[in-house]
Amino acid sequence: MEFSELIRTGRAQAKLLRGPEAPPLRGTLCVTGHHLLLSPGPQATSDLWLLLLRRVDSIEKRVSGDSGTITLRCKDLRVLQLDIEGVEATLDIARSIEALSSLESVITSFPFFYRPKGLRLGDAWHFHPPERYYKRVARETNAWRLSEVNGDFSLCPSYPRAVIVPRAVDDDALARCARFRQGGRFPVLSYHHAPSGTVLLRSSQPLTGPQKRRCAEDEELLRAVLAGARPGARGFVLDTRSAQAAKQARVTGGGTEAKAAYPGWKRLHRPLERGWPLQESFVRLVEACGDLEQSMDRWLSHLEACHWLAHVKEALSTACLAAQGVGREGACVLVHGAEGMDSTLLVTSLAQLILDPSSRTIAGFQELVEREWIQAGHPFQLRCAHSAFSHARPKHEAPTFLLFLDCVWQLGRQFPLSLEFGEGLLLALFEHAYASPFGTFLCSSEKERCLCEVRTRTHSLWSGLNQPKEQRKLRNPLYVPNPLAIWPSVELQTLRLWQGLFLRWIRPPESSEVAWEKVWQIVTDKKTEGCEPTVSASEPQL
Repeated sequence: MEFSELIRTGRAQAKLLRGPEAPPLRGTLCVTGHHLLLSPGPQATSDLWLLLLRRVDSIEKRVSGDSGTITLRCKDLRVLQLDIEGVEATLDIARSIEALSSLESVITSFPFFYRPKGLRLGDAWHFHPPERYYKRVARETNAWRLSEVNGDFSLCPSYPRAVIVPRAVDDDALARCARFRQGGRFPVLSYHHAPSGTVLLRSSQPLTGPQKRRCAEDEELLRAVLAGARPGARGFVLDTRSAQAAKQARVTGGGTEAKAAYPGWKRLHRPLERGWPLQESFVRLVEACGDLEQSMDRWLSHLEACHWLAHVKEALSTACLAAQGVGREGACVLVHGAEGMDSTLLVTSLAQLILDPSSRTIAGFQELVEREWIQAGHPFQLRCAHSAFSHARPKHEAPTFLLFLDCVWQLGRQFPLSLEFGEGLLLALFEHAYASPFGTFLCSSEKERCLCEVRTRTHSLWSGLNQPKEQRKLRNPLYVPNPLAIWPSVELQTLRLWQGLFLRWIRPPESSEVAWEKVWQIVTDKKTEGCEPTVSASEPQL
């Protein structure tokens, strides 16, 4: 199929309305295979306007007289309006955008055609391999090894080729463990906490079923985890489902770890929403933020009713529980829900940010996202197929990764000196997860990325973000390395709406960017005068 077959009208005269504060743009509107362009003309002072069609979440069209209007609601929460001359041109352009923005083929998407100046194919894809993190673990303990038992993805299609497992467990035992866990996601190392010698693990649910099946190799693996930790270590299985949901899962072949089969391990249930309830909460929050006519009381009522901040609270609370088990109680913690690809990754990645200072650097945070979300098999292609505006509601969509970014933003707000990166990096990751010219978030697993040759045929997002011109936008000018764990307050009254995201296109443009630049200038001036910021053990909270 050629892109030209889907383009009914290539160009038309149009006016673009980008928001209440931005001036309108007039010029020639052009539709290409991947972009919508508006050229203001040779006499105009403004630059070419460009929109990646994959960013379009929904489209509405209406005609009146001899012209028409197209409203584009984008995955980054922008709302754009195009006033187009000619009824036929309006309808044809709308149909073209609908067709081109919803192409399902991965290899026809823009990352496979994107060739920016200054970047080479293959750059930065090697930045965060599992081998790099294993080398760090190996310096701290010899109880773990790097296994390539999943080298051909036959054991677990959603795991990477290499995983970190207990040294005492051989690959044959791992293969039997994989058959006992949903989707083959057997327990693997997520984080080694050097001060306590204990670990954070992740997996999917065991397939005990109504017959209460057992797996000797799975039990042996978790015994080996405790044996490889400090003497007398105990373990917690942190299940992100309610006890009732875990019990009901047995009917369909799932279940939980039986207490008698896993001595030394205690099961805790901390239910986290995922799937459609989380997506609906996101949709209702965006609807509330977009209603500019309501009173403050009504807006606050809608904000509370959408329960988004309640999801943030529960995610942070559960992550704190996991971090407390590893960091304060010296226990090993295994996190899983049902599939182990959503709320599980949310908890393990947030727990590492709380405990591990290196995860709070720009490079460390990029590695965390790569290792705990992308390589760990979060199905981005399914979860981020649509944002908050789409009329289609497939059951696989869920803003779990956005919830993670919101929780990180809350950490940065409460500990403004402890994260090397600022809001700019979080916003960039949100945008690129839903639609990107880079290949980093394409597909739903490493297996799919290998089949599509993503690593050899597209550019890595990290190579783009690590360009010197981008760093000033992403780096926190107030950052001071903090070797301590950061324990956030999770009470609802201490959590805030992430205005930089949810009100980004509604408030006056560039206000946060201007403020950010002023902070940079102040810090630069102080450093020039010889003053360096310091951080104390009890960092002030804003």
